Amino acid sequence: MEGVTDQLIVTRENGVGTILFNNQERRNALTFEMWQGLPVVLQDFMRDPAVRVIVLAGAGGKAFCAGADISQFEKNRSSEDSVAIYNAAVSTASDALANSAKPTIAKVEGFCIGGGLGIALCCDLRIANDLSSFAVPAAKLGLGYRADGLKRLVDVVGPSTAKEIFYTARQFTGQEALAMGLINRLMPRSMLTAYVDDYASTIAANAPMTIFAAKTVIDDLIKPESAQDPQLCDKVVDDCFASQDYIEGRKAFMEKRKPDFQNR
Repeated sequence: MEGVTDQLIVTRENGVGTILFNNQERRNALTFEMWQGLPVVLQDFMRDPAVRVIVLAGAGGKAFCAGADISQFEKNRSSEDSVAIYNAAVSTASDALANSAKPTIAKVEGFCIGGGLGIALCCDLRIANDLSSFAVPAAKLGLGYRADGLKRLVDVVGPSTAKEIFYTARQFTGQEALAMGLINRLMPRSMLTAYVDDYASTIAANAPMTIFAAKTVIDDLIKPESAQDPQLCDKVVDDCFASQDYIEGRKAFMEKRKPDFQNR
């Protein structure tokens, strides 16, 4: 894809758009170029009606993402201006993923650390294998996390568990992550790819307008009441009932066949 680093491998197949982090010598840590490229790819997926689900994964099977590529910090974070530019790229990428209009899945193999966990938390679903491990080592580095990143963690695991993750700065196993609600599913390593492929295909075959309505309403419900938009929530639900897909869904049910949803 033009203007996007080759450290992001982008594919589309059967309704699923995949973004593969490919910086394997650094456990798929995100470079500045990867942060810049991520919203470009996501915007392209938004414009493509054939893409109904987005999957993010790490190349090589040993790491989803080990956070930001610290080897670039001397170059890209050596002055106040460069830090602001770098932070803006991270914020833009994270917001683009968190606000994606299409459902997103983080397929987690191996390390999911720091900014990598932040990226996974921007996704709607997180499915991991039994080799996965999760951590935010900020307290070992003296880093501070801003409210927007912390809010995503708190929304998923609650305040007490979020404090445990930050206070200890230790690595949590996949089983621990499942117990705390950090991930949705934990699979044996040999089954993860097939499971995520099946999950993504299942979602892609369902009514896109219904999924969009659910995503919109759920995301709105976790906002402060003063920021909620009940009119928007009503509209996306009304759009479902006024759609051709609603007619198709009812017909397919009566005819005992799979529906063919067209997102209209």
